[in-house]
Amino acid sequence: MNQKIMNNDFKSKIDGAIKTLQEGKGVIVVDDYDRENEADMIFSAQNLTKEQMALLIKECSGIVCLCLTKEKVDKLNLPMMVQNNNSKFQTPFTVSIESKDNVTTGVSAQDRVTTIKSAISSDGVSKIVSPGHIFPLRANEKGVLGRAGHTEASVDLMKLSNLSPYAVLCEITNSDGTMAKADDIQKVSKKYSMPILSVEDIINYRKEIAR
Repeated sequence: MNQKIMNNDFKSKIDGAIKTLQEGKGVIVVDDYDRENEADMIFSAQNLTKEQMALLIKECSGIVCLCLTKEKVDKLNLPMMVQNNNSKFQTPFTVSIESKDNVTTGVSAQDRVTTIKSAISSDGVSKIVSPGHIFPLRANEKGVLGRAGHTEASVDLMKLSNLSPYAVLCEITNSDGTMAKADDIQKVSKKYSMPILSVEDIINYRKEIAR
C-alpha cells in the first residue's frame, strides 16, 4: 500500500471524510500498492461546482469519471463500453456521455458540470447523449465489499455521507504527467486541505460499523 499515508485509525478518517463531503469539499482516496497504487480526487456529484471541476482538470489526469449505482446506469440506459471487459482491474466504464442541451463543445469545466448534473437528475435519461466528455462508471452493487475499487469507494462514501450516491473522480497526476504517489499525494492534500483515506479504510468501516 501507500504506506506513508496510511494508518489503522480508519474510523476517524472516514468520519473526517464524511464531514468534508457534507461541507461540499473533496477528499483523496488511495488504493493498494498491488492494485492501481494511485490516488483519486473525489467530489460529490450533487454538490460539484465549476471550480471543483477546474481543479480536477488542473491537478488530475483530465479523464473525469462519474461514478453511478447500477440502478442509475440502468435508468439512464447506458450500455457498458465493451461487452467483454479485459482490462486488468475490470474498470466498469459505460459509454461516454454529454448533456443534450446547454453545452458547447462539452469539454470546458462548466460543460462537464452541466453534463454531470443532467445525468444525475431524476429525468437524466432524456437529458444526455453519447458519446461525450464525461466517463460514467458503474459501481458494484455490494460496494467495496464486492469490488475494492475507487468507483465503489466513491459511491460508498456518498452513501455514508447521506448524499446522493453519485460521485465524480479523477486520478491525481504530477505536473510532468506521471502518476502521483505517496509524497506527491501528501502535497496535494496539504495544498487543498483534502483528507486522505484508503479503500481499505472504507472496507474496514463497512465491515465493522456500517454495512
